[in-house]
Amino acid sequence: MKVLMIGGTGLISTAVVEEALSRDMDIYLLNRGNNKASFSKPVNHIIADIYDEVGVLKALGEHKFDVIVDFIAFTVDHVKRDYRLFKDKTNQYIFISSASAYQKPLPKLPITEEIPLDNKYWKYSQNKKYCEEYLLGLNDPNFNVTIIRPSHTYNDHGLIFQLKSGTHPYTMIDRMLNHKQIILPDQGESKWTLTYNKDFAKAFVDILGNKDTYQNFYHLTSEKVYTWNEIILSMYKTLKVEPNIVYIPTKEILKYFPEFEGELYGDKYESAIFDNSKIKKVAPNYTSVTEYPDIVKNAINYYLSHEELQKIDHEFIKRYEKLINDYKGDLYE
Repeated sequence: MKVLMIGGTGLISTAVVEEALSRDMDIYLLNRGNNKASFSKPVNHIIADIYDEVGVLKALGEHKFDVIVDFIAFTVDHVKRDYRLFKDKTNQYIFISSASAYQKPLPKLPITEEIPLDNKYWKYSQNKKYCEEYLLGLNDPNFNVTIIRPSHTYNDHGLIFQLKSGTHPYTMIDRMLNHKQIILPDQGESKWTLTYNKDFAKAFVDILGNKDTYQNFYHLTSEKVYTWNEIILSMYKTLKVEPNIVYIPTKEILKYFPEFEGELYGDKYESAIFDNSKIKKVAPNYTSVTEYPDIVKNAINYYLSHEELQKIDHEFIKRYEKLINDYKGDLYE
């Protein structure tokens, strides 16, 4: 099977590429060549900028593919571009959507694909919804669309917090090591599904070339569910540091970090538990075996052993400390 992946060097896509290679698929990666990723077997590289349509068409030449997967399409303009570029180049187009697009507040648990896409808090999720609507509305029998909705997927370097620096993840580990307080929204008891990227890849590769998935949509998550307290405590346990947690209501956090409204109210505020029955029917290699507390050891050791990654986001911490101090002050007034 000949597969083109747009991107191919990200957290999810590297695991997918590796799994596809293990099944002897012929993998092509189309990207700018800036991010290097090594794989167990050779892959074919097409160097082009997906935002340069003329350049992409020139780079693709006469190539045609059984499947094309775009890991970096986020807006309707992106998927419209993909349709123009690839409608005569592939039998199947796979769009990576997001399970965060489901209606918030959630009407029920566990989450099934029957829940409408209606996340009013997060523009990212709204855009994914609009992409899905456009693609499923094409009704082009020669351009078969499959939509996959991942939830929170992580790799061996995954440090998972509800509120953290987007540029320097080590910032939070530094706080833990120095016995400074870590903020958890509300009481840390909402439940969160975490999916290891290599588990994700097992089922995802089953979708490649799978005619039963044409013109259909699936969320693809693990069945490993943790409270936010459990997630954070697993890090403290690995670091062998006594927990020092402060619980602050989400609405108070957003006064200091308004840019997190989408991620919190739109994604990480409520419990998120998924029913994966639909994906299991078409993905015989679906698996959910990896526990985050086992992988977090690798993640923390990775940062502790790479001094160049031990950078602190001082601007983030300035606001973080002010939030803690002001909230504590309000409690004692």
